[in-house]
Amino acid sequence: MKLSGSQIFIECLKEQGVDTIFGYPGGAILNLYDEIYKHSNEIRHILTSHEQGASHAADGYARSTGKVGVCLATSGPGATNLVTGIATAFMDSIPMVAFTGNVGEALLGKDSFQEIDIKGVTMPITKHNFIVKNVEDLAPVIRRAFEIAKSGRPGPVLVDITKNATEPNNKIEYTPVVPNEVKPVTDTIKSEDVKKAVKLISKAKKPIIFVGGGAVLSNASDELKEFAYKVDAPVCDTLMGKGAFSGDEDLYIGMLGMHGTKTANFSVSKCDLLIVVGSRFSDRITGNAKKFATNAKILQIDVDPAEINKNIIVDASVIGDIKEVLKVLNEKIEAGDHTEWKNEVFAMRESMPLTYNKNELTGPFVMEKLNEILSEDDIITTEVGQHQMWAAQFYKYKKPRKLLTSGGLGTMGYGLGACIGAKVANPDKVCVNIAGDGCFRMNMNEIATATRYNIPVIEIIMNNHVLGMVRQWQDLFYGQRYSFTTLNDQVDFAMVAQGMGAKAYVITKPEEVEPTIREAISLNIPVVIECRINSDDKVWPMVAPGSAIADAFDEKDAKEKLG
Repeated sequence: MKLSGSQIFIECLKEQGVDTIFGYPGGAILNLYDEIYKHSNEIRHILTSHEQGASHAADGYARSTGKVGVCLATSGPGATNLVTGIATAFMDSIPMVAFTGNVGEALLGKDSFQEIDIKGVTMPITKHNFIVKNVEDLAPVIRRAFEIAKSGRPGPVLVDITKNATEPNNKIEYTPVVPNEVKPVTDTIKSEDVKKAVKLISKAKKPIIFVGGGAVLSNASDELKEFAYKVDAPVCDTLMGKGAFSGDEDLYIGMLGMHGTKTANFSVSKCDLLIVVGSRFSDRITGNAKKFATNAKILQIDVDPAEINKNIIVDASVIGDIKEVLKVLNEKIEAGDHTEWKNEVFAMRESMPLTYNKNELTGPFVMEKLNEILSEDDIITTEVGQHQMWAAQFYKYKKPRKLLTSGGLGTMGYGLGACIGAKVANPDKVCVNIAGDGCFRMNMNEIATATRYNIPVIEIIMNNHVLGMVRQWQDLFYGQRYSFTTLNDQVDFAMVAQGMGAKAYVITKPEEVEPTIREAISLNIPVVIECRINSDDKVWPMVAPGSAIADAFDEKDAKEKLG
């Protein structure tokens, strides 16, 4: 059958099982939007308030489901407004396909109205990108884009389509195709690498397992749990690895890195073998790389060979899909017994718990209450800052894909769009976004998206009237010179939320938290809860910039150092 480019676009999305698009229309993609209108009973389109919100929503949809998220924008500023969301997905290896329209092929390179080389702009922040200039190439490119996005190490792919390729009268023969099955990477799992890994594990007296986002992306939770208990080693994780190994397990010792637990940081510094499962050794994890895990042999398991020896030199590695590598290792290794080492680590955990001021309303208190109220299947999204760290520290993620947050890029403004995407993908789950007041200002317009479609997300704002994380650094390392981090002004978040059609609450006391959250859940509508907290609240523990993770300090340590 003969179809236009716009019709082929829809048919290819249906081939790929796409049920939702997040986007914003414009001149260069009018043909696509006209076809979307005709197929609204097959593919849902969510009109966001801003293109960046569309990209974050597609990202949240993808993170919460493991499927490819899809967003759509017009040329010029519409396309560039997707860039931050594409970069966010790229840094965290999230499968997404971003479609942009562009001017007709004849107008390319002439500084035409709303023309931009979005392919060139996004080259460093996509796994791959394409520009489609004729209708014959459209179907093969779309199919290839989805395959690339979800294969191997996932990531975002951009497809830019010139307007002439979507014109209604420009038709070609179209044949439906069943998508290729994307299989996990196993051909790189070498027997000699496995043997070396097994030998290191068998010789270790003080092993630690360190889990990153790769374990989440490969759906390796079951294999990871079996591995951890077979090795008999304590487990720590990254921000991106939350939930791959349940925070309720006895072996779990918390997050590693700049705001990780003292137990995790000190244990990694003392261990003789660090088994790294799907982590890229971010600088926020390692601290001073020269002083990282200096007593340990390091075994790294990763799907991407480019990550081996990139940031930290390792002693051994196994390349392949995390789930598949762990299956192999679980068959090869013998059950270990590291009771003495575990007792040492657990004694640290007992003596150095995470603490906070329980006499007033704080971010950690709110997160602990959420942990009590929500089920293990509900979803937390966050913005970036102190509230993000509290969400990582004080909420116990028992399953993967339940914390959606911008780890690599650290995108303020990510969370609300991602929460909307997650709720659309998981309508039966409670979806809560944790924000700071600075972050809420960056994406508050997406509350209008939630109310437009009655997407019942809950937005909790930790309002301390400052840019909290930046202020924390200014307080500790910049002589308390609070340069442009104070946000005391006339903005009333509750009124803003109500003006966009949401229910709003303001709470100032700990006893108000639980009843307010329970009521918000029961209403099943978009809700904004403003929690007014102290400007001087900090995230503890902390590793100072340039320091080793073994030098992690908490509030008590800081006061002692200051005399």
